[in-house]
Amino acid sequence: MAESLDALIRQGEGTQDAVDLGDGVFMSRGIANTYLVTGDGGDLLINTGLDFEVPAIKARFGRVSPRPLRAIVFTQGHPDHVGGWSQFDAPGVETIAQANHSDVREYWRRLHPFYVRRILKLWGRFTSDIDTSTLPPEPVLTTSFIDSHTMQLGDRRIELYSTPGGETTDALALWLSEERIVFIGNLLGPMFGHVPNLYTIRGDKIRSAITFIHSVERIIALEPQTLVNGHDVFRGPEILETLTKIRDATVLLRDRTIDAMNDGADLWTVMDRVSLPSELALPQLHGKVPWIVRAIWEEHTGWFRYESTTELYDVPPAAIWPDLVELAGGNDALTERARDHVEAKRPLHALHFIDIVLRHTPANAAARALKRAALEQLLEISRRENFSEVQWLESEILDTDASLG
Repeated sequence: MAESLDALIRQGEGTQDAVDLGDGVFMSRGIANTYLVTGDGGDLLINTGLDFEVPAIKARFGRVSPRPLRAIVFTQGHPDHVGGWSQFDAPGVETIAQANHSDVREYWRRLHPFYVRRILKLWGRFTSDIDTSTLPPEPVLTTSFIDSHTMQLGDRRIELYSTPGGETTDALALWLSEERIVFIGNLLGPMFGHVPNLYTIRGDKIRSAITFIHSVERIIALEPQTLVNGHDVFRGPEILETLTKIRDATVLLRDRTIDAMNDGADLWTVMDRVSLPSELALPQLHGKVPWIVRAIWEEHTGWFRYESTTELYDVPPAAIWPDLVELAGGNDALTERARDHVEAKRPLHALHFIDIVLRHTPANAAARALKRAALEQLLEISRRENFSEVQWLESEILDTDASLG
C-alpha cells in the first residue's frame, strides 16, 4: 500500500494515459480516481481529485475528448474527491452532489488541522511533499438532491442515487442504465470485496451498519454488469456475488454484535469473539472485523459503556498513573512486568504497563525499548494485512526509534 500510494503521488504531470473503460468512459488514476463520461452533448466528470492532481487529470482527459465539460458529479465529499473542483469549474458547468454534501464539507473544513495531524501520523512518510496547510476553494453546487436525480447529457441518461451508508452521508452512485455501468465511489471503502470500512483509524464519523446494508442492496437491485469504485473497475457475475457476500457478512456482524450486547457481554469481549464464518470471510486490508464490531456497538450506544462512573467525567485513568508508579515502587517494577508480557508474547498487556511508565517518565529508555518490541510483535501478529494498522504500528516504531536515538 505504501509503495502504491507513493507511486500515485509521484506519477507525473499527465504522462500516463487515461484508461479506456469502454462505452465512452475513461479513467484517470490518482489517489482517488477520476472518471470522464463522454457524449455528444458534452462530457461529465466524476470527482475532481486533489488540487495538485488537476494538471495530470486535464492532460489525460484532454487527449481522449475534445468536447466541453458540462457537469461534475461528486460521489462523496472527501478532499481527494472534490479538492480540484475550482480548476474544472467554468460557466455552463453544472456541479452536482447529494444534499448532505455541504454538511460533510463543513466538518471536514472545520476539522482540517485535526485530520491533517492524523493523516500525517499514518501517511506522512509518503505525503511529505503535499501542501496540507491550505484548503482549496470549496465547491459551489448548482444541483443537489435527496434520494435520486436524473439528467440527460446528449443521448446519455444518467441516474444518481443516494447511498448514505458509504464513507460519507453524501455518498452517491451514478448509474448508466443503458450501458449497465454503476459508479459507486467509496461506498465499499477503497477496496472492492473487502470487509466494510465502518470506521477508519484516521478518524471520521462512524458509518451506520444498517444504512450501509441498505445502500449495498440499492446497488444490487440495479444488477450492474460493470462496477467502478473510487480506484478500479470490475465486470461480470463477480459483481453481484461479491456485493451479496459483503451485504450478508455485514448483516451477520451486526446481528452477532447486537445479540452479544443483549446477552450482557462487554465491548472487549464482543470485539474478541465476534468473527465471520469461513463462507463469509473477506479480506481486511482497510477495514477490520473488530473495528467493525466496535463501530456497530458505538453506533447504537455511544461512548458510555457502563463500566465505570469515571467514564462520565473529565479525569482519565492516566491521571492516577503516577500514583500507580509510586505504589509499585517505581518504574522498574512496572517495566519488568511489561518485559514478562513481551517475553510471553502478550504485547497488548505489555503496552498497558509501558503507557503508565512513559506517562510518568517519558524518556525511560528501558520502557521505550520494550514498547518497540511489543509493537514489533503486534506487527507480526497482524501479518501486515491491514494497511492502516500497519501504517500506525510502523509510525509508532519510527517515533520510538527516534526517542531512543
